[in-house]
Amino acid sequence: MNFHYSGLPLEPFRPLFNLSDEELLAQGMRRYVADAKPGFPCRVTLEDAEPGEEVILLSYAHLPAEKSPYRAEGPIFVRQSAVTSYRQDAIPPVLPGRLLSLRGYDENDLMIEAEVIEGRDLAAEIGKLFRNEAVSYVHIHYARRGCFACRVDRG
Repeated sequence: MNFHYSGLPLEPFRPLFNLSDEELLAQGMRRYVADAKPGFPCRVTLEDAEPGEEVILLSYAHLPAEKSPYRAEGPIFVRQSAVTSYRQDAIPPVLPGRLLSLRGYDENDLMIEAEVIEGRDLAAEIGKLFRNEAVSYVHIHYARRGCFACRVDRG
């Protein structure tokens, strides 16, 4: 079974890099310069920022479902150098080396499956979640900090 991994769309974030630090702070956002790799995973490209790259840390509604108790938002990084959103069937490079939380949701945005795994086991564990026909999509989170990483759909 193939799976489709999706980063966030770039368009909503592009204008943020034109804001001053004060304007970002007024909206609860912060500008950083990556000083380590890994450490600043971009949710658009699904790659770690290179040291010296500018990123913005902001809160993002990754599950905006209004009629679900699982509605959620949380912190994400976006790289200034992001050009296109990751949309592929291959596992994104940012995931295999991390501890991950997988959350399977049904068509009503209710969590019905969940697992915490080492990133190297991602393909097998995604397959297990999608064996449940009621799982419509999966959200991957970085388990240590709980931040949203990306969405996975059946291929």
